[in-house]
Amino acid sequence: MSKTIADKFLSHDGIDRRGFLECMTWAGTGVLWALKGGVAFGQETHHASRPDGFNFVQISDSHMGFNKPANENVIGTLQEAVARINALHSPPEFLIHTGDISHLSKPEEFDTVDQILKTAKVGGVFFVPGEHDVLGDNGKQYLQRYGRQTKGAGWFSFDQKGVHFVGLVNVMNLKAGGLGSLGTEQLEWLKNDVKHLASSTPVVVFAHVPLWVVYQDWGWGTEDGAQALSYLKRFGSITVLNGHIHQTMQKVEGNITFHTAASTAFPQPKPSAAASPGPMKVPAEQLRSLLGLTQVSYRKGQHALAIVDSSLGDGGSMGSAMGAAGTMALAGSPCDIRIDNFSFSPGVSNVPAGTSVTWTNHDDIPHNVISTEKHFASPVLDTDQSFSFRFEKPGSYPYYCSIHPRMTGRVVVS
Repeated sequence: MSKTIADKFLSHDGIDRRGFLECMTWAGTGVLWALKGGVAFGQETHHASRPDGFNFVQISDSHMGFNKPANENVIGTLQEAVARINALHSPPEFLIHTGDISHLSKPEEFDTVDQILKTAKVGGVFFVPGEHDVLGDNGKQYLQRYGRQTKGAGWFSFDQKGVHFVGLVNVMNLKAGGLGSLGTEQLEWLKNDVKHLASSTPVVVFAHVPLWVVYQDWGWGTEDGAQALSYLKRFGSITVLNGHIHQTMQKVEGNITFHTAASTAFPQPKPSAAASPGPMKVPAEQLRSLLGLTQVSYRKGQHALAIVDSSLGDGGSMGSAMGAAGTMALAGSPCDIRIDNFSFSPGVSNVPAGTSVTWTNHDDIPHNVISTEKHFASPVLDTDQSFSFRFEKPGSYPYYCSIHPRMTGRVVVS
């Protein structure tokens, strides 16, 4: 299966598996983070062609269809990212998009991204889905477009010149208050996928939500990520690439380097620096300095790992907040719940039987309202859209946003 996927885009000769990954710079200069018994920061370098290796690029979180003040021209910034790719001295052999291709899973949003990426001077494009790509249909449209030769919900692997690549999916079946999840079936597949590889094989794993827990209060992590990584610890070089948090972050644990990419659409705040992880509005002249992309280079014989990012501008716990406040609706009167700042307000609503409860989204990001016990489910609600449900029977009705599962609430019917 992995050869089928790779061969669809790529056809190259192999090289020695004992080479390691090395990230170079963008468009001539950039900051080099090198790993060779330590971390060296702040070096600039000129990126020349690598005849003994290959390059690939990562972009993430293009959120096509987003048009709020944080960035009203996501088409333009994605085009700028592609222009940066096309200006590289050494053309990348392929591009990896680590999810949230679209903003609302609309066909025209996927179409726009496809048309823009067709102009990228790369040998092929690989995708994994973000939570915004599987709205409404549990990923059916995504799989029809990008996952026809994948397994399960869209996971796959391929080999390229001695490097083994694994694309994972951790945005399906998200639970209330939970983190990203891979699931038993995918974990078993991963274990079998890598067991035949020599320990000297460099491995690159990519998924949307970080496989390490960046910030649990915002759901920035994968609950079974550690189990997935346990299958990879015997390899000498492991690089884990993610998106989702719209900013660059790096962590090194032994022979594993974790790296998250900036978005090409809008930035999000640093962990705990704001009340929620929503789109961060910055002055127009600063926006492009917070958007960007990542390039990785494989070079035969180099036992060094480095991560470099390029911006487009260069040449509190919701779970604990919710449920603390409540409201009581009068008999016969409607109950309104605001979806704002990545929370339901009030977190607990006490209503008499027969009350119609309405949720209205005031965020710039889409949300939904899903009954934990499957009593009701809203469609995806964009800004200013509402959903109503009439509660006829007494009881306690917990609910959450399946797109951002750290958002939870409860309706108590008397």
